[in-house]
Amino acid sequence: MAERRSPFYSSIVGLGATMGRVGGDFISARYYSGIADEHLNTRENVGVQDLSTMGKMDIKGPDAEALVNHVIVNDAAAMRPGQVRYSTVCREDGGIMDDLTVFRLGPEHFMLVTGSVNRQKMLPWLLHHAERRKAYVTDITAAIAFPTIQGPRSRELLKVLVQDADLDGLKRWSFTSGRIGETKLLISRTGVTGELGFELFVPADEATAVWDMLMRAGRDFGLKPYGVLAMFTLGLEKAYPAHGIDMDETRTPFHVGLNSWIKFDKGDFVGREALLKVRDTGVDERWTGLTVEGGTPAATNARVLAGGEDAGVVTYSDHGYSLGTVLATAHLRLPFTRIGTELSIDIDGTPTRAMVSPMPFFDPDGVRLRA
Repeated sequence: MAERRSPFYSSIVGLGATMGRVGGDFISARYYSGIADEHLNTRENVGVQDLSTMGKMDIKGPDAEALVNHVIVNDAAAMRPGQVRYSTVCREDGGIMDDLTVFRLGPEHFMLVTGSVNRQKMLPWLLHHAERRKAYVTDITAAIAFPTIQGPRSRELLKVLVQDADLDGLKRWSFTSGRIGETKLLISRTGVTGELGFELFVPADEATAVWDMLMRAGRDFGLKPYGVLAMFTLGLEKAYPAHGIDMDETRTPFHVGLNSWIKFDKGDFVGREALLKVRDTGVDERWTGLTVEGGTPAATNARVLAGGEDAGVVTYSDHGYSLGTVLATAHLRLPFTRIGTELSIDIDGTPTRAMVSPMPFFDPDGVRLRA
C-alpha cells in the first residue's frame, strides 16, 4: 500500500514523534513524549493532534441535502449553515459503515468528515448514491490539513492567534470562519477528547506556517502535541466508540448506544427498515464499560466471563490516566450489563476481576465540554 503523508509530516517528525500507520494509507504520529504525559497535559492544559488523515468529502449541488440525508441516519435537512452533526452511516441491513461528522457549509453545500480508514470506502459509497442526483462528491482530504486543539486552555490559546472569529460565542457543534495570519480557515467547536476543543480546517499548502504559529504561541499555555494512542485513551475515558474497534458493519447503532442519533421521522434513508426492526425487537448484547483491577489492560477480543460462563468480549482496554485505573469496553450479553456486576477477564494467563461501571467514566455530565 502506498504511504501517504499529511501536510504536517515534517513538522511532527521534527518534534521527535514515533511514527506509524494510523489510518488507511497514511502515516502519522503514534506518540511523542509518552501516552500518559500527552493524555494528562490535554486534560490539564491544551494539546494539538494532526487529524489530517481523516477523510473530507465535499458535496455540492441542488440535491446535496437529499444525498446526505439519504446516507446518514441523522437529519441533514434540520441543519442550518454553520452547524455540525454527528451521525452513523449504515448499510441496508443496519450495520455501521462509518461514524462521521456532517458540516453544513451552505444551502447546497456539505462536508462529511469520515474515519481515516473508512475514507476509502465512503467515497465510492457516496458516488454510488449520488447517481441520478444533481450532487457532486469530491474527496478533498489531501487539500485540507486538520489540526485539532483540545483542552481547557484551547480557547485561550486560539484567541491569541485567530482573527475575525468570535470564539467566545462559538457553541459546541457549530463552526465559523476566521484566519491565522493571512491563512483563512474554518474553526469547529468539536473533538473526541471530552474537553473544550476546536478543530481547524486549513489549506494544505499553508499548513506548515499555521502549525509553527500554534507551537510558538502555545508555549505560554502548556501546549504539547499528542498522538493517536493518547487520542484513544482520552476517548476511552469518555466512552466514545471507535469504528473498527467498538463497532463495525456487523453491529447497528443500537448495539453501541448511538441510537439516539437516528431520526426515523425524517423519512427514508439507507438502513431505515432494518433499524426499525432492531428498535422494535431489541438487541441481545450491549456495549458496556468495565473497570479492571490491577495495572494491566486486557487484550482486544479477550473473553469476559461471569462465574465461568461466557459473557462477551473486550473491544478495547487501556489506562484511564485521569482516573488512575484500568478501563475497558466490551460487548456483553444483556444479563451481564447491570452496573456493579462482577466479571472476570483473562489477562496474561491470570483471571482478573472487572466490574461493570457507568459510562462515560470521566466527566459524565459533560461539564468540561461546555466550558
